[in-house]
This record gives sequence, C-alpha cells and structure tokens, in this order.
Amino acid sequence: MSLNPLYVILKENKLERPKYVDWKRNLDNVLIADDYKFVIETDCPEKLADNASEEVKAVYRKWIKGNEMAKCYILTSMSNVLQHQHHSYEFAHEIMENLQSFFGTQSRSARSLAIKSLMNKTMKEGTPVRDHVLEMMRDLNQIEFLGGSIDPDSQVDIIL
Repeated sequence: MSLNPLYVILKENKLERPKYVDWKRNLDNVLIADDYKFVIETDCPEKLADNASEEVKAVYRKWIKGNEMAKCYILTSMSNVLQHQHHSYEFAHEIMENLQSFFGTQSRSARSLAIKSLMNKTMKEGTPVRDHVLEMMRDLNQIEFLGGSIDPDSQVDIIL
C-alpha cells in the first residue's frame, strides 16, 4: 500500500521550532494541491438556515470538509506536544494564527536575511545574467512568502 505523496511531504517535514518557515511553505503547498487552502484564508460561512438553497448548503459543506482536512494535515505534521496543544481548536485558521504567534519572530528573522541577501547580491564575473536574475527572483519570492512586500516597480529597479 503506497502513501499519499502529500502525506509523505508533511511526515518528512514535521513542525519543529527551527523549521517553521519550511514547514509552513510545505503545508501551504499541500493545502493548495488538495484545494483546502481557502479555509485558512476565509471565515467559516454562517450556520445554515432551514430554508438555505442547495448552493449555499454545498458551499457550507465544502468549507466544513476543507476545514476538517486542513486541520488533519496541520495536526499530523506537528510534534505530539504541539498536536496536544492544538487539537481542541475548531478552525484550521485558528491553529495557524496561534502557530504564527509562537514562531512569528522566526519569519521576521528569515525575511530580514532574504532582504539582506537580495540587497547585497552582486553578479559574479562569468555568471550568465539569467542565473543572476533567477537568484534575485528567488530572494524576492522568499521575501513575499515570509510576509514582506516590495512593489513590482521597485523589484525591477532592484534587479536592474
């Protein structure tokens, strides 16, 4: 019996203090792949009224199912201590907010390092321009992933 490849990603990248940024990136990828990321970014729809349309019921059921799956992925991919601390949360986004408060300073530090790397980057002699630009784009993507923002015009100016 083979394991779901998404489960393997989370199993091999358990949440541990120094790995929060990597764990979150892997979790985001898994939630996107399984179409559950929306529950992290949206609030739970209102409880269903008795006369709710089938379309409203379907949206509600999709959100509830997505929330349960996202919670399973999140809890499965953390240490037993963190699982115990978070198993009673009702919503996946609450778990993520709490983890952000625990590990948020790590994101700030990683973002600072990515900005420093980008700003200090110089093209090495003999290196193709394409490779240099790709390295800079990687740093810009990392900054954005870590919550930083550099407007598109400034990105172009930095690269040039």
